[in-house]
Amino acid sequence: MTGTDDGTKAGTRGPARASGPRVPAPWVRTRLRAAPAAALALALLVALTAALAAAFPRAVDRYEDAGLRRTLDDASPRRTTVQFFAPRPDLELSLGEGENALREAALRKGYDAVLAAVDKPLVADRAQSSYGVRTSDPTDASDSFLARPSGLPPRVALVAQNALGAHSRPASGRLPRATDPVTATTSEVEAAVTTETARTLHIKVGSVIHVPGLERAPLAVRITGIVAPREPDGAYWMSTPLIREPSLIQLPSDGGTYWIGALLLAPDAGPVLLGTPGKPERYWQVAPDTSGPTAHDVSGLASAVAALESGPGLARIRERVDPLTDATTDLDEVLSSFTELRSGIAPLVTVAAFGAGTVAAVVVLMASGLAAERRRGELALVRARGGSLPGVLGRLLAETAVVAVPAGALGLGAALLAVPHARFSSAVAAALAVTVLACVALPVRAAFAHRAVRVHGGREDIASVRPSRRRTVAELTVLVLATAAVAALRRGGTDDAGSSGGSGDQLVALAPVLVGVIAALVLVRLYPFPLRRLAGPAGRLRGVVAPLSLARAGRTSASTALPLLALLTALTTAAFGGSVLAGVHTARDHAALLATGADARIEATHALPTALPGRIRDTRGVREAVPVSVAYRAQARRGSGTAGETAALVGVEPGPYGQLSRELDLGGFPARTLRATGPGGGSSSSGSGSGKAVVPAIASPSLADRFGTAPFSVQLEDDSKVTVRIAAVRDVTPAVTDLDFLVVDREALTRRAARPTALLLTGGHLDGAALRRAAGGGVDVRLRAEVRTAYVHSPLQSGAERIYTAAVAAGAGYAVLALLLALVRAAPERSALLARLRTMGLTRAQGRRLLVLESLPQALLAAVGGALTGWAAIRLLAPGLDLTAIAVAGRPAPGGTARLRTDALSLLVPSLAVLVVATGVALAQAWWTGRRGSVRELRAGDGR
Repeated sequence: MTGTDDGTKAGTRGPARASGPRVPAPWVRTRLRAAPAAALALALLVALTAALAAAFPRAVDRYEDAGLRRTLDDASPRRTTVQFFAPRPDLELSLGEGENALREAALRKGYDAVLAAVDKPLVADRAQSSYGVRTSDPTDASDSFLARPSGLPPRVALVAQNALGAHSRPASGRLPRATDPVTATTSEVEAAVTTETARTLHIKVGSVIHVPGLERAPLAVRITGIVAPREPDGAYWMSTPLIREPSLIQLPSDGGTYWIGALLLAPDAGPVLLGTPGKPERYWQVAPDTSGPTAHDVSGLASAVAALESGPGLARIRERVDPLTDATTDLDEVLSSFTELRSGIAPLVTVAAFGAGTVAAVVVLMASGLAAERRRGELALVRARGGSLPGVLGRLLAETAVVAVPAGALGLGAALLAVPHARFSSAVAAALAVTVLACVALPVRAAFAHRAVRVHGGREDIASVRPSRRRTVAELTVLVLATAAVAALRRGGTDDAGSSGGSGDQLVALAPVLVGVIAALVLVRLYPFPLRRLAGPAGRLRGVVAPLSLARAGRTSASTALPLLALLTALTTAAFGGSVLAGVHTARDHAALLATGADARIEATHALPTALPGRIRDTRGVREAVPVSVAYRAQARRGSGTAGETAALVGVEPGPYGQLSRELDLGGFPARTLRATGPGGGSSSSGSGSGKAVVPAIASPSLADRFGTAPFSVQLEDDSKVTVRIAAVRDVTPAVTDLDFLVVDREALTRRAARPTALLLTGGHLDGAALRRAAGGGVDVRLRAEVRTAYVHSPLQSGAERIYTAAVAAGAGYAVLALLLALVRAAPERSALLARLRTMGLTRAQGRRLLVLESLPQALLAAVGGALTGWAAIRLLAPGLDLTAIAVAGRPAPGGTARLRTDALSLLVPSLAVLVVATGVALAQAWWTGRRGSVRELRAGDGR
């Protein structure tokens, strides 16, 4: 036996192999250590995308919740409070039983029953809710010391409401008491009045007010105190505003006026109302808690209110309180107005969200494609050495999940911290969707690339890879979906989409994205052909840069569809979103201009002082002040026996007013239009207003249709008359908004009718405070800028605009990232090409031109295609989009419906940005490659 002393065989080298099973290195740990930069980049991408995706629904919830609170706060408590009332107890009851039904204990029991019938999410604000008994028909108070503006005695309502001391503080005197049990025959009771009631009706502490009795002597009400409300705007006082301040009533017959006020009795003094003719009634007022409800609860709130008004809730109250109990509230109308506003705004925000979300998803897919391309050789080798496809995909899923899941959780946490106080479930769902997409994108991509085992693959540029039948079917399916979405939006609009709900609405919101998808698919198929046609003529040029760049651009990778899709979708969304925002701003500007008629408007119900125009012209910022006289109730009629047509007669100075109209594009006209010429057309220069001379006028379309061009008479409010003939027709005029109008020369009116009642001001940076000081009291000063600001009233508007802007910006950022990923993917090949060409004499300048010219066709394609696609999407979808809701939030605004219009800046700026970024990246790559040197780029064995 040949061997050594230690027992090893002769000829062996080194130590003996260790016994036992071999432990392989963990796949996931090895891969993460091999490419830490790629793992970190994926983690950052997933974290950022998950954070944005999770923050979006929470941000929408926050501005919608703020909009709901603003809507409820703006509505008066009289509208939002749910009021229950029941008539006086049944006459079949004994007098004692009827009196007991009006005492505080019985009313408190009914109040508890009412609160028990309130279903969530509607929650009662117990601090502001109230109950009591009152006279529904105020009675005359004939005491002589009470205020009588036109000689008529005031009327007073007797109110015994709970918790008066908790909601007021005595200004003088003390609160009323009911020491002895009060009955229907009690001769005198104590009461308090608020400071406003006392001041208006001339009531003092110690005053005695006599209220007529029913089959008994008048009831004496002694005022023991004057109280000031602690929360005068709270529901306790404003659910029935009469108990806080009196109201002046004007008789329709003779115009006489009288006051109505309330005397606040002690809570247990209700039975005394049975001895008055005021028709006593019990009431329970449930003030809603406006701080708790969210926009997500609106449908539940509406159901709860409906149940209390005429549903199961009211039935329970009638069963436990009184069968004749009834309910009334305007809270359902308030909620309906919020729902209408939200339904008009939400589809526009959804369009931006889908656009940005599509671009973000494409970027995540491109990142996985870059990883798959980088590891193509490795995975092919694993498959060639016996690795099963499920095993490889499972390991890829595991190594991606190790990075993506913590990153997604981190992004979710950042979103929860950045946007607090909103729903949790929608944010989790959004972040989970991003994480799942990031986890499965690489395995799915590898599954398609490595279905078959092969070591060397063929060329995968557009020249060699032909579209498959499956791709053709998929593209046709997307085309059908896009066509259906565009047709639905044009036919029904976003208003119908926002109100109907369902998957069809999501398809409508996806319409701009689908238009970009179709354009990307079509351009990817078509754009190599013109490049190849240009390659022939370029080959006859001197130099190698132009033909080589065209040849390489025409043979670009077949995976160009994803970056082009990202760019086109982002550009379409940016153009669409920019046009929406520009349209909103334009609509507000136009509505504010129509409401004021100029940059500012000073108007009074009477003639303005003669010196006022001069003072206003001297105010800083005022460029011109055009005086006009407006008679809003002029009667236009043809013949004395015909019915009159109410119109606004505007007396102007033809020159300045015509120039103002032309500058503002509000029905401009030359001054000669209002100058009378020809027989029968002489104007009354004397200003007699006799109506004998025929005066040319500019009329609104409806008046022109009725009166034609024949002369007709117009009677002004001061009974003067003027005969006019319509010389021109304009849709609008600066002096009048939303009224039929006639514009005439002031010289044709009487001296009294021609006196200016309004000034239309133009100028830059007008100072509202200075104008109001110069105008003095008794006039209304409105600035166009202030009116425009008033249109942005609801947080729904401002929040939606911010979300829309953020979504467009996020989509643009992801589009730039997609462009960078596409260039990074081709960077190794381009670097190697430049190194080889430099060994053959290519200069650095020629290398820069080569990279720029090679990347320019795709960037130019994306820029031009994006601009055209954005323009087409706007033109196709504009008829179905109504921007009125987001522009003016349902507030009274002239100008009609605000429609979407193309904004040139929104189309051109993003497209130019794509060209600049693509050129800059190509130049940076050429510079960096030149610094590295050709030898390093051409080392054998480098993976390209």
